[in-house]
This record gives sequence, structure tokens and C-alpha cells, in this order.
Amino acid sequence: MILRGKTRVFGDHVNTDYIISGRYKFKTLDMRELARHVMEDLRPDFAEEIETGDFIVAGINFGCGSSREQAPLAIKYAGISAVLASSFARIFYRNCINKGLPVVECDTWGIAEGDELEVDLGKGSITNLTQGTNLKAAPLPSVMSAILAEGGLAAYLKNHGSFEL
Repeated sequence: MILRGKTRVFGDHVNTDYIISGRYKFKTLDMRELARHVMEDLRPDFAEEIETGDFIVAGINFGCGSSREQAPLAIKYAGISAVLASSFARIFYRNCINKGLPVVECDTWGIAEGDELEVDLGKGSITNLTQGTNLKAAPLPSVMSAILAEGGLAAYLKNHGSFEL
């Protein structure tokens, strides 16, 4: 799976309440409505800035905080194609995979706002087309790639019934 888009850069320790504020996540199950408020406590107009296929790029511990699934879903429904971070909160990482949102752990230090990236999830390679640089990331395990290819864990299990490990 190869993704291409512009970067939207955030810092370290972006918690799930920054991703989608508690004042919204209990009022609706409509993910498109939640997506209109993604990251708004950090960047009020963020949802309007997003172009389909963009990447969120962050530092360490992205997705810390509560384990609610609304955070990765709000990101996905906002049109973000993947999240790249130096490190992720463990449960957020798995929630992303389970909901069909690609996550890439890599050194994000040199990536700037608006850089154009090409991310090859299968190879674990990231090409910064703006800066002419390449980054490496560990490729996702095959079972996680298969889940993403189906659109998430529920879709995978619906189509396959179980895991072929």
C-alpha cells in the first residue's frame, strides 16, 4: 500500500482528548460529525485545512490518554490517510489498525508542515518529496497489513472468518 499526501505536523504527547475533545465524543456516533472537530483544541481550523490523503505527523507518545476508538475514527473520517509519529501509545496504535487507519512509527524530526510524502507501508519506506530525503520505518507485520487492506478488523473477520497466521 503506497500513500501520498501533505503533512500536518503536531508535537509530542498528543492525547486522545486533543484528537477529539470529550465535549463531542459522547454526543454522537456519527463519525463524520466527529471528524469536523478533529484536533480542534490544538488547531481550531484543522478539519477545514485537511485535504483527503494528508498525513498527521507527530513526535513521541501520540494517542496517549483514553483508549476510546473515536480518536482514530475521527482522524480517518477527516480524510487523513495515515499517522506518522516517533512513538505511539500502544492501545491507540492497535485501535488505529483495528479501525483501518495506517500508523507508521519513524523518526519524524525533520518533517515539516506541508511537506509532500510518499509512504510505502509494505516496505516501510518514506520519501519526503519536498526535501528529497528518505526515512525508514519497520514494515507492518503481515497480519496488520492484511487488516488494513480490508479496512479494519471487523471487515477482515467478516471476509475471512479468522486469521491465517
